[in-house]
Amino acid sequence: MGHQEKAATSLTGAVGEAVGALLAPVDAELARRYPGDPGTRQPVHTVYVPGDVYAADTVRSWGDRALAALDEHAPDAASFAAVLGLPEDLAEPVHTRVRAKLEREPVEDLRIDFEDGYGGRTDADEDAHAARAARLVAEAYREAAARPGAGTAAPYTGIRMKSMEADVRDRGIRTLDIFLTGLMEGGGLPGGLVLTLPKVTYAEQVTAMVRLLEEFENAHGLDAGRIGFEIQIETSQSILAADGTATVARMIQAAAGRATGLHYGTFDYSACLGVSAAYQSGDHPAADHAKAVMQVAAAGTGVRVCDGSTNVLPVGPTDRVHEAWRLHYGLTRRALARAYYQGWDMHPAHIPTRYAAVFAFYREGLDRAAARLAAYANRAGGDVMDEPATAKALSGYLLRGLDCGALDPAEVTGLTGLTRTDLEGFAAPRRGA
Repeated sequence: MGHQEKAATSLTGAVGEAVGALLAPVDAELARRYPGDPGTRQPVHTVYVPGDVYAADTVRSWGDRALAALDEHAPDAASFAAVLGLPEDLAEPVHTRVRAKLEREPVEDLRIDFEDGYGGRTDADEDAHAARAARLVAEAYREAAARPGAGTAAPYTGIRMKSMEADVRDRGIRTLDIFLTGLMEGGGLPGGLVLTLPKVTYAEQVTAMVRLLEEFENAHGLDAGRIGFEIQIETSQSILAADGTATVARMIQAAAGRATGLHYGTFDYSACLGVSAAYQSGDHPAADHAKAVMQVAAAGTGVRVCDGSTNVLPVGPTDRVHEAWRLHYGLTRRALARAYYQGWDMHPAHIPTRYAAVFAFYREGLDRAAARLAAYANRAGGDVMDEPATAKALSGYLLRGLDCGALDPAEVTGLTGLTRTDLEGFAAPRRGA
C-alpha cells in the first residue's frame, strides 16, 4: 500500500468549535420545528358522518353500500376500467383489490361530525349524541380487536367539534369533553383517536385547543401530548394574515407538537373568496394556492396535508353515477400527483373510485419505483442517478402503497430485495444525509 499524502488545512479546530457553538441554537430549532414525517400510517381518506346518524354498523354499512354501487354500475373489472379509463393491465388487479378493500376495511378514517354536517340541535340532543358516539366508538374498537378484518371499525376515528368562534365555542368544548370523557369511561382513548378543529382563523384558537387538551390530560393522568388534533383550513385568514404572513405556519407552531394534519375545506374556503358555487372544486386555482401554502408550511414538521372533497354525488341512473365517478377519480389522481395523499369522501359510492385511484397510482408506478430504489440500495448503475432525498421519496411511496393495500409485502420485497424495516430506514434518513 503506497504512502498517503496528508491533506493540508488552514483552519484550527477552535474555528470549527466556534462555528458549532454559533449554530447550536439553530440546530436545536431545526430539530424542534422540523422533526420530519412521524412514519405512521396516513389514511387515504376521511369519511364524515353526522353525529346523530353515526351508528354501530356505520363502517360496515358504508362498505356494503359501496359494494352495492359497484355491483350495480360496474359489475366486473372490464366495465369498471372502461368507466375510469384504466389501462388493461391494471383493470383486474385494481378491481379485485377494491372489492377486497371494501369487504375488509371500507373506511380508513371516520369523523363523527358535530359541526356543519350535524346541523342545529338542542344542547340535550348534542350531549346525548356525543355520549352515544363515545360509547359506540369504544365498542367498535373492542369488536375490531376481536374480529380483525371484518370491516367493523375504521383504523382512525374521532369527532369534528364546533369551532372556537365565540357563538359556538362553549358548545364545542362541552361536546369534546363529553366525547373524551366517555372514551375514558369506556376503557381509555383508542390508539386511532383523531380530533378535528374546524374554521380556524387565528393561531390563538389553536392555542386554546392545546389548553383544553392539556387540562383533560391532567384531569385523567394522561401523558402530556397524548391527544393530538387536525386543523381545518376553511377561511382566507388561515392562509394569509392581516400582516401578510402565512397564518397556517403560525398555527402549526401554536399547536406545540399536537397538530397531526391540515385539512382543506373546499366549500367554506371557496365561498370565503367569493367563488361561485358552480366552480367550487378542488382543482380551482384558489384551492391550489391554499393547499400549496399549507403544504409548504407543513413540510418537515410532521403535519400531514389533506385535500378536500367533491359534492357531486354518484347517485341516480348509471350514466350519472359514471360521470360522478370519473370526476372523483380524476380529482383524486390529481391530488395524489401533487402529494396530497388524503382527501374527504362524502358518500359510500365515492369509496370505490377513491380506492381505484389510489391503487392505480401505486400499482402503475411500482416496477419503476422498486427498480430505482433497489439500484440505489445496491449502488448499481441506471438511467437515473438518485440521491438520499429521492430514495426517501421512493420508499415513502412504497410504504404508502403497502399501508392502504395497493401493494403486497411479498411483491415489494421481491422487486426491491428490501424488507419493510429497510424501507422505513430509507424513508426516515438522518438529518443532513
